[in-house]
Amino acid sequence: MVGVEELENAAVRIAGHVVHTPTLPSPGLSALLGVPVTVKLELLQRTGSFKARGAVSRLLTMTDEQRAAGVVAMSGGNHGVAVAEMSAALGVRATVVMPRTAPARSVAAARSFGADVRLTPTMAEAFALVERLGTEGLTLLHPFADPVVIAGQGTVGLELAEDAGELTDVLVSVGGGGLIAGVAVALRAKRPGVRVWGVETSGADAMSQALAHGGPVEITPDSRITTLSAPTVSPLTYTMVRDLVDEVLVVPEAEAYTGVRELAEHAKVWAEPAAGCLLPAARRVLAKTGDQARIGLVVCGGNATLEDVTGYAG
Repeated sequence: MVGVEELENAAVRIAGHVVHTPTLPSPGLSALLGVPVTVKLELLQRTGSFKARGAVSRLLTMTDEQRAAGVVAMSGGNHGVAVAEMSAALGVRATVVMPRTAPARSVAAARSFGADVRLTPTMAEAFALVERLGTEGLTLLHPFADPVVIAGQGTVGLELAEDAGELTDVLVSVGGGGLIAGVAVALRAKRPGVRVWGVETSGADAMSQALAHGGPVEITPDSRITTLSAPTVSPLTYTMVRDLVDEVLVVPEAEAYTGVRELAEHAKVWAEPAAGCLLPAARRVLAKTGDQARIGLVVCGGNATLEDVTGYAG
């Protein structure tokens, strides 16, 4: 398990390399949902998502020899961009493996920072290629199996706990589980009475499947939301979510795209579908908990184009 001490050490380590993003009440979302809503705007982070935290957390713990050899990462988009940008900032050579379904903007962004981007037919093949490259001397920056990366992601939760007013429920999107695992550690330590809810979309529900089966299982993601489409979760994130998270909800993919538009209209922020899924999930939470809830939403990223959202026909 990753503890709050590891999160606090990560916060010190990455300070100056990442942004302490705003945590603000949202009048528009409060009116939409009928209860007070606070947003943690991690879409304003470097690289456009929370992933910069975990990437630089791991890079800063590497030896000189490891940095000289370079790093490798697999990604559906945001983790690859974060590894590319943060590696470039620290003078480390990066190789990023992505499935061909990854957004073209993410591939272009990673390449713009000098990363060697390799594309594979599927996410599962991306994971396999990364494992092989890891045996060739490159240090693997795994997005959700590395405790140092998870501790970096968990600094989102430390900031939320410090900056938010009263909350009863916090919702966090789930791909491989690194973000929610870290945020749950922070909130259990700093806000022990707050309920923590994970949110997945249909076709990208590796954590829900793991919880149902009693451990990580391989799935075949079937979703346009590539930033949530992990083919499995790690034993570490599975255990942390099982022990620290109240429930993981699965919402239809189409509702995540509706959520993007609602966030734009009511919260005045342009989020990606991986964050848009929080709004339909929040409605389910309210149906379970009642109208005395005070909701916190971790808006994890904003790396989506207008065409990504308006072109969805689901």
